[in-house]
Amino acid sequence: MRYAPFVKRLENKGSRAWEIHGAGLERIAKGHDVIMLSIGDPDFETPSGIVEAAVASLRAGNTHYSWIEGSPELRRAIAERFHRLNGVAVGADSIVVTQGAQGALFSAMVCVAGPGDEVIVPEPMYVTYEAVVGAAGATLVTVPLRGERGFHLDPADLAEAVTSRTRAVLLNTPHNPTGAVLSRDELAAVGAICRRHDLWLISDEVYATITFAAPHISPATLPEIADRTIVVESLSKSHAMCGWRVGWIVAPGELPHHLYNLGLAMHYGLPSFIQTAAIDAVRSEDAAAAAMRETYRTRRDLVADRVRNLPLLDCVVPEGAMYVMVDVRGTGLASETFARRLLDEADVAVLPADGFGPSGAGYVRWSLTVPTPRLEMALDRLGGFARRMADAGAITAR
Repeated sequence: MRYAPFVKRLENKGSRAWEIHGAGLERIAKGHDVIMLSIGDPDFETPSGIVEAAVASLRAGNTHYSWIEGSPELRRAIAERFHRLNGVAVGADSIVVTQGAQGALFSAMVCVAGPGDEVIVPEPMYVTYEAVVGAAGATLVTVPLRGERGFHLDPADLAEAVTSRTRAVLLNTPHNPTGAVLSRDELAAVGAICRRHDLWLISDEVYATITFAAPHISPATLPEIADRTIVVESLSKSHAMCGWRVGWIVAPGELPHHLYNLGLAMHYGLPSFIQTAAIDAVRSEDAAAAAMRETYRTRRDLVADRVRNLPLLDCVVPEGAMYVMVDVRGTGLASETFARRLLDEADVAVLPADGFGPSGAGYVRWSLTVPTPRLEMALDRLGGFARRMADAGAITAR
């Protein structure tokens, strides 16, 4: 049977990043006590008030078709949240609710880029970006994020990558997998490039509430590029609601109209009872989000302090998000080899960071999404693994 060319555009090498995760799950099935640090699913429970709001909505019979673009009340609540977090007012008619941030990324991309276009993405990058760009029929163009810069984007690299075919730039701040948080000056430099070349700027801000060293700044708050900035957000990380699949787009211009038409063809709206719970989440997030952020900060500091005192290893201390990039170059092992051996010999699953892009070579991504006692146990295992390698004498410590 024949398939559309579209299906080929969904296949990409980024999916290999998850092979270690799958291998870890297989070891668990065989009885191993594997500590899974390979996925960004928060270990917190969804706050009980949100759960109860969903249950009450179900019992009230809210199981019928809902608003395709999101209920008016939910969109108003999201607009209020955006103003509260960013200090910039947006209208509820600029908000379109989607099936998670992933649905938002896909929807935004297919509405602004197509065959013959290029989309620039800094790498390392979240592994689904390549498929999202490919699904739109566009070509992915990457620019490097270098460890010696703390994985911050060099605007000169971005400017050099722009061609007559470039249609959009896709940014992620705070960044997965590196934890870099872009400053206002850095975003202004990116914005100047987008304005000069008439480009869309898609800003993935799912980790906006998880920052440590520097505040999150949305490029949509910069007046000179607000009309070309598409913001993607969700409740997955801020509220431990990954499985609820609630995301949204802050969409300028006529984009909400196009997103409505896409939703009509694709999902026909989120379930009503989930939208009701999302209203509760958006309006009551501050305490829960702050508590999660401080827990991640404590875990980040624990990992950074321990790793930096181990032979052969180092790390880049993240400014946000929920991951640490552990530098394994001192071991002489490739990222995937290191991750494989750490899993096989120490029952700790981390992701090889070059699965997120070539600039991640020599690093592994260590997730902070397990309870602190398990995190300490994983660090003990990592320490034993590193000391065994150092004792073998194959490589000298940094």
